[in-house]
Amino acid sequence: MNISATQVKELREKTGAPMMDCKQALTEAKGNLEEAVVLLRKKGVSVAAKKATRVTSEGSVASYIHAGGKIGVLVEVNCESDFVARTEDFKELVHDIAMHIAASDPKYVRKEDVTKADFDREKEIYLDQAIKSGKPAHIAEKIVAGKMEKFYEEVCLLEQPFIKDQTISISQLIAAKIGKLGENIAVRRFARFKVGEATATVASVSAAAGEGEGGEAATPAGK
Repeated sequence: MNISATQVKELREKTGAPMMDCKQALTEAKGNLEEAVVLLRKKGVSVAAKKATRVTSEGSVASYIHAGGKIGVLVEVNCESDFVARTEDFKELVHDIAMHIAASDPKYVRKEDVTKADFDREKEIYLDQAIKSGKPAHIAEKIVAGKMEKFYEEVCLLEQPFIKDQTISISQLIAAKIGKLGENIAVRRFARFKVGEATATVASVSAAAGEGEGGEAATPAGK
């Protein structure tokens, strides 16, 4: 079918994907914009997976001040080249991630970084709740597994719904940029400060991920 330039432009503005990718997605989706968005997201995740082990030794550190100076964030996001680090797309991504951290207050970068102590504590709480509600052991385990995924979504940056678009996670936001820019991108670490709080939230990718690599998943704590 014929895909108009207006349709391609609308999809590009919505996703930031290259023009040719937008046209191809719209063609596959028979002109359906929402289906084309899903296709582009899947492509971004696929590209991100292929590039996940590539070294990310460049990038930038950005700051974000929120709520009239009451909350401040520093975040380091890495990519493969200084060229990509200086693009507006990469700068926009880093700014969006910093803003998201200020608003959502994650405690970890990835679910693989959750400490064993935190994992065991949450699992014990959920298991106790399930058992006390009278659920059989095999059902209780399934309930706990589901609640642990929700826990990861609450405390892990990459699992959280993006504050500006709740239909995608931060990891999907990054995957889309990887698909567009053609380089591996990874959040290395962040710190969040709030006036009046005795300690700051400081998180970084665990050593198990490998120095300079973004995407090599370690085994989640307690598993």
